[in-house]
Amino acid sequence: MEYTSLNTYLKERFGCKVYRIAINGGFTCPNRDGRIDTRGCIFCSGYGSGDFALDASFSVTEQIERGKEKVAGKMHGKGKYIAYFQAFTNTYAPVKRLRSLFTEAIDHPDIAVLSVATRPDCLPEEVLDLLSELNERKPVWVELGLQTIHEKSAEYIRRGYPLQVYDEAVRKLRERDIEVITHVILGLPGETREDMLETVRYVCKEQKGVIEHDNSDNISQQEIETDKKDGYRIQGIKLSLLHVIEGTDLAKDYKMGKFQCMSMEEYVDLIRDCIAIIPKDVVIHRMTGDGAKKTLVAPLWSADKKRVLNAINRALQE
Repeated sequence: MEYTSLNTYLKERFGCKVYRIAINGGFTCPNRDGRIDTRGCIFCSGYGSGDFALDASFSVTEQIERGKEKVAGKMHGKGKYIAYFQAFTNTYAPVKRLRSLFTEAIDHPDIAVLSVATRPDCLPEEVLDLLSELNERKPVWVELGLQTIHEKSAEYIRRGYPLQVYDEAVRKLRERDIEVITHVILGLPGETREDMLETVRYVCKEQKGVIEHDNSDNISQQEIETDKKDGYRIQGIKLSLLHVIEGTDLAKDYKMGKFQCMSMEEYVDLIRDCIAIIPKDVVIHRMTGDGAKKTLVAPLWSADKKRVLNAINRALQE
């Protein structure tokens, strides 16, 4: 089964191995500071998905250099890096602060890409303009935590925004030629296999171009076609297995028997079906995911990431 992996895509684009370095910018989240809620998303750890990043007391440059040291043993020759602002909501701050942090990262000579994980409801116009400006210097990726298109699930996980907010964020980012990567969680309580596949279909769908001006009579059809933007389909997708992490409200529900996690066999079969409907020009950034082993409650089989990926690769070759 053919698909475009992140590793393949990066080698083709940059001509070398590219590693991701997790950066902690010291952000919070509107789902934690009271603007929307104070409890966070139901699955989110106390580190805001930044479990593998350094403490925010280190400067961006220090975090990059330490990240480089961490992967030095894997390097064969000179490589490049992605500065991945991962922990919490990385556009949820004044633009002046964002500019300082993002510029420090993008100015580092070994950084090839600035990747910013955020919520679709935390992209005001001034932040979009900043990201667009930086995108003129080096590629900027914005990673949107959608997780699911189903409102019942979104309410359960306390996502805090409706689907149309995601759609609007994608539209605005693509108007600025900023690449979009959408996060999807597979295995949310209450979702069927078809529910999950429906989410993948939705985020990968082709959307018609839009016209940047009104269709007044004095504008020719040729001019209209010229001004159309290409479809706003995403450029990348992250498929993540639902992890139950100690200390979360999701863990409480799991321990009360309110839901079960998928088996590895079920997950592998689901991934195969997901990949079958993902267009080849949408880069698959992740097929599973790994939570911190010391806090992982379930599914325990997911802790052996190499075994899971090998099982997925075998299934895709069948």
